[in-house]
Amino acid sequence: MTTLVEPVIGEWYKMPEGEVFEVVAINDHDGTIDVQYNDGTVGEFDVETWGALELVTVAPPDNATGAYDDIDGDDYRSISDLDGVGDDWVQNNLDDYD
Repeated sequence: MTTLVEPVIGEWYKMPEGEVFEVVAINDHDGTIDVQYNDGTVGEFDVETWGALELVTVAPPDNATGAYDDIDGDDYRSISDLDGVGDDWVQNNLDDYD
């Protein structure tokens, strides 16, 4: 008999086969649980399948960034680095629409 482990966004789980993944979203509307594996791939379980899985909660892996390991600080930019974007936001004021 399988013990149901509730899906929690941000929690990490391990399957008996050794696959480790994080719950990234729970969609109550269509009854699915979106997950991301440590290598960056994404997947989805329906609620019935989730209930049949033999999962245990685990701590995030040491390399929890998985597929994003090669991103360094130079890859991130501030909104102020984007020329003119802030000006466009000011110009596109919703008060101009009826």
